[in-house]
Amino acid sequence: METFEVLLQESAKAHGHLCPGQVVGVRMAMEGCRRIGLDNPRERSQIKKLIVYVEMDRCAADAISTVTGARLGRRSLKFVDNGIMAATFVNLETGKAVRIVSKESARSLAASKAPQIRDRHRQQLEAYKTMACEDLFDILAVKVDVDDCDMPGPTKFKAVCQKCGQVVRDKREVMKNNRILCRPCALGTYFTPVQDKESDKKEYEKQSQSMAV
Repeated sequence: METFEVLLQESAKAHGHLCPGQVVGVRMAMEGCRRIGLDNPRERSQIKKLIVYVEMDRCAADAISTVTGARLGRRSLKFVDNGIMAATFVNLETGKAVRIVSKESARSLAASKAPQIRDRHRQQLEAYKTMACEDLFDILAVKVDVDDCDMPGPTKFKAVCQKCGQVVRDKREVMKNNRILCRPCALGTYFTPVQDKESDKKEYEKQSQSMAV
């Protein structure tokens, strides 16, 4: 694996700027890979052995992706929306896994680690670079049962929504009232369809004609 400074530069470039979250993410990824026995996860020989679960959509997630090579498109990066600055690293070959959580107490420690820096943002950034691992993280050995439908590789499972006809991959379909449904049909959507003006006009005319009858 590249050095911390090299990986941090790569991460900041990919993310768009350097910030404390980038430092935390790079160190988290390096430590996680080290503990599960992957010394260069971006190499072809190791890249298919790793799955990473990130629990936040913040700066550290980009850093972790940069260091490990894990990607959503490769199905090696999983997003678990817990809102926690944490990530779990899984070696698919050995089953070894660790969950690493960023300690909130590290923020207050930054002042004692870099007292010469007045700016809080810069102080955290520099302090996190040298802070002891046990001061920065809580690390727990864990077991993760990765389902076949979550493994990297070609799609193995497909279903068709019995309401809208959409193809649903990787067992993300929902059974509701004995029907196979996609999640939008079964659970609702995060979006609301917007009709164009012509469609609105036609709908208005249709409603007017119906009322006239």
